[in-house]
Amino acid sequence: MIALLAGTLAAKEADRVVVRTPSGVGYECFVPTRTLAELPGVGQPVELHTSLVVREDGQSLYAFATVEERRVFQRLLQASGIGPRLALAMLSVHPGERLVRSIRERDIATLVAVPGVGKKTAERLVLELADKTGDLEAGEVTRPSTASDAATKALVRLGYGAPEADDAVRRALAEDGRRDTAELLKAALTFLAGGRR
Repeated sequence: MIALLAGTLAAKEADRVVVRTPSGVGYECFVPTRTLAELPGVGQPVELHTSLVVREDGQSLYAFATVEERRVFQRLLQASGIGPRLALAMLSVHPGERLVRSIRERDIATLVAVPGVGKKTAERLVLELADKTGDLEAGEVTRPSTASDAATKALVRLGYGAPEADDAVRRALAEDGRRDTAELLKAALTFLAGGRR
């Protein structure tokens, strides 16, 4: 299993990156918005913790900034009805520690804030995983709110749906990951207005 990738960031898109290893092999990895926001620019060295998901129709590699985030992702996949894309969406909206705490405390409202997670899915997640998170961190969120979090929340307050707000911020990050909140918000609004494709 591929657990760690170290190399050069060769490409950055809205929902994935390509890491070129010293041997010249490029690995495509799907990443949550939080990880995307923390990555350096293209051409810079990078190290990501990865999880390989094998399905009948292929294999996909998912990458995270921390080992703990990867562990939360893998635990989410143990719940019925939670696939890798939905688990990634959950980690894009909430830090891993917040997700674990929400599952333990049976906080359905926090879980359904994730696009694609309805009440039944959240209840099933809590039922199946509440007693299986003892080894995961669930303290107060230790990672600070990122510029991408703030920009996404601002777009939602402006009336945009959470999925389209998240997508616009991802696209703005892929274009330039060094933007601050105001710059991200401006670029995301341009995407939402149809100014760029």
